[in-house]
Amino acid sequence: MNINLKNKLLIAFFIAVFLVFTWEAYLPKSFGQKPTSIYVVQKGWGYKDIARDLKKQGIIKSAYFFNLYAVMFGGYNKLQAGRYDLSESMPLAQIIKKMATGDVAKNTITLIEGWNMQDIALYLENKGIASKKDFLDASQKDWSQEYDFLRDKPKNATLEGYIFPDTYEVYQNQDIQEILKNILSHFDKKLTPELRQEITNRHKSVFQIITMASMIEKEVQTPEDKKIVAGILWKRIENGMPLQIDATINYITGNATITQKDKEIDSAYNTYKYYGLPKGPIANPGLDSILAAIYPQKTDYWYYLSANETGKTIFSKTLQEHQAAAEKYLR
Repeated sequence: MNINLKNKLLIAFFIAVFLVFTWEAYLPKSFGQKPTSIYVVQKGWGYKDIARDLKKQGIIKSAYFFNLYAVMFGGYNKLQAGRYDLSESMPLAQIIKKMATGDVAKNTITLIEGWNMQDIALYLENKGIASKKDFLDASQKDWSQEYDFLRDKPKNATLEGYIFPDTYEVYQNQDIQEILKNILSHFDKKLTPELRQEITNRHKSVFQIITMASMIEKEVQTPEDKKIVAGILWKRIENGMPLQIDATINYITGNATITQKDKEIDSAYNTYKYYGLPKGPIANPGLDSILAAIYPQKTDYWYYLSANETGKTIFSKTLQEHQAAAEKYLR
């Protein structure tokens, strides 16, 4: 056999090896779009255990090439336990990368503007993220050393008002304190240095702004109306008028409607009975409500109500106008 033939055979051999390796490592078992499903890597499993089980589950073509790829590219000792979204449509190189980087399966949670802590606790429990008790207990922790926007919050107050409404990714079995930390970090970014400086310039605290924003969130809907209502409420406080916010009564009772007797409840949240801001936030406001509390619009209005049928906010300059509007729209 001459040298040229040997070289050709050697080249052909390496090409064949390369093609087989590429086929096994970079091409999936199925070329069709297969849906992902949760695959669990148990604690204590090594790369050989994982390869054997993946082959058994029909997710990969070859346990041997899984092991070979993991060893050759250094991922064999980095594969992490956890729950992963896997599919037969994924090549084993992609699967190994997911496990080596801990790219575990995620859920999304969507926290709605205006929800209070009880609403969120029930939602997380129903989603299987955390029990109501665990969430509420975690919200009692003092986070002020990690987040300076919480430093003017009373020590005995919960995180009511600071759970920023948005959509978040959470990992399966993620610790509730870690989830809360992610949410508070998001709030920290939303309340920019410019907004914090403006709050200081207006001689307000973050806690006062969030408390006001929480009421605005429950009272009106549009950004324009929120700014006008914020102006009305701050003006009432400055002039010694009671806020008389129905939403604060709803927060006390947990009921959607209020009675005259409810307005007499002895609670620091009762804005019919006590002047000024309530004891603390009554809900978790979105950014529009926070901005309205910081940048209220000055008007001649002193009163407002929401029309039952349209939800439109009706503003009045005098008590007589307000009573007439109530007779017209709330009858």
